[in-house]
Amino acid sequence: MGRVGLSTERLVRAGAELADEVGFDQVTVSALARRFDVKVASLYSHVKNSDDLRTRIALLALEELADRAAEALAGRAGKDALTALANVYRDYAHEHPGRYAAAQLRLDPETAAASAGGRHAQMTRAILRGYDLTEPDRTHAVRLLGSVFHGYVGLELGGGFSHSAPDTDETWTRVLDALDALLRNWPAA
Repeated sequence: MGRVGLSTERLVRAGAELADEVGFDQVTVSALARRFDVKVASLYSHVKNSDDLRTRIALLALEELADRAAEALAGRAGKDALTALANVYRDYAHEHPGRYAAAQLRLDPETAAASAGGRHAQMTRAILRGYDLTEPDRTHAVRLLGSVFHGYVGLELGGGFSHSAPDTDETWTRVLDALDALLRNWPAA
């Protein structure tokens, strides 16, 4: 029993793959040890425990999402940027449901501050500059977009829209149209 070549990065990536296969809530050090056919104790030199592993997967997912978003947003503004960012989250969730769930993990303040989470907020705020919102409305809009993107994707992944027409792609397009219209016509306080 046991394989050479384990590293923290390799374990975190394998944990992320496992999350996509079986669900983020099922990822443990024990499950990862079974995947590598090693004793659980041999993984503790790389991760402290299952919570540490899950946190590292969350950080990986946030980084992957931020990188995808930055690439998708390059050179875009207004509705085009809004749609690009929304599609990054939705596509990532469909491709990597376990990692997407990991990206929603509540992190302690210090870990959150050092994560790619700040990049997500910066990119969302950059999109909103194209809608001429000022504070505190910009913060309200960041929260609205996050709620809509993550709420829609969560319901969609959970099968919440699978029993009725129209197709979820059509609804998604209409939701983004509605968000764009709302942001262009933000209500006065």
